[in-house]
Amino acid sequence: MKILFLGDIVGDTGFKSVKKSLPKIISKKEIDFVCVNGENAATEGVGLTENIANELFNAGVDVITTGNHVWDQKEIYEFIKDENKLLRPLNMIGDLPGKGFSVYNSKKNLKVGVLNLMGNVFMKKCDDVFKTAYEFISKKKISKDYDFLIVDFHGEITSEKMAIGKLFDGHATLVVGTHTHVPTNDARVLNNGTGYITDAGMCGDYDSVIGMNAQNSLNKFLKKESSKHFPSNGEASLSGVVVECDIVSGLAKNIESFIYGGSLKSIN
Repeated sequence: MKILFLGDIVGDTGFKSVKKSLPKIISKKEIDFVCVNGENAATEGVGLTENIANELFNAGVDVITTGNHVWDQKEIYEFIKDENKLLRPLNMIGDLPGKGFSVYNSKKNLKVGVLNLMGNVFMKKCDDVFKTAYEFISKKKISKDYDFLIVDFHGEITSEKMAIGKLFDGHATLVVGTHTHVPTNDARVLNNGTGYITDAGMCGDYDSVIGMNAQNSLNKFLKKESSKHFPSNGEASLSGVVVECDIVSGLAKNIESFIYGGSLKSIN
């Protein structure tokens, strides 16, 4: 059983690259389940649309997770009400549409739970993520409620992500950090069997500033006249992880960083 998780899709170039490349990646790597973070996949680089989500599903994505930009395209409020394969962070505050957790069938007809959480530090205000995570762990179990569990932790700081990884160690197949758009070099299986990486990186143009046009971003930092942020449109690199799972325990046997195409070195 192999899971592919791809980090934040950024803008049109990231979306089109995932759409084009994913079917052959699934075939070559013998992937059984695909989860991507799609919260920046819209042309503007924030939010996503119903059409983009459906095209990603058609390309082979099983579940789309999100984060702080989930509501930036207003049409998602209606779409997420009925689309079970699109998640928003479980610990968002308020009476919001959509879900933060669900269970899905893999190609091998095994049950994969996907949990979407958002951090508390330097992020939009949401419920205490550690309390939410602890309550989830106390109620849901591998081998009882699902065969495998993926946790997308959408957060800003590394210490918060690492602490969530430790909290879920032995309770999840994979804990993957998203949001910062830069792949970290710490993919590993934790002591109790959970695959972990602090940030999966992004699917977008790395000749940029976290996927956004570099010169416009520099102008903003230099307090020069600039326009609203917009995505860079060069060739995208797809970044994430591939996890080989133990069917008996539901935990990770192996995890490897995945980088495909673009200006980052392709290692797969």
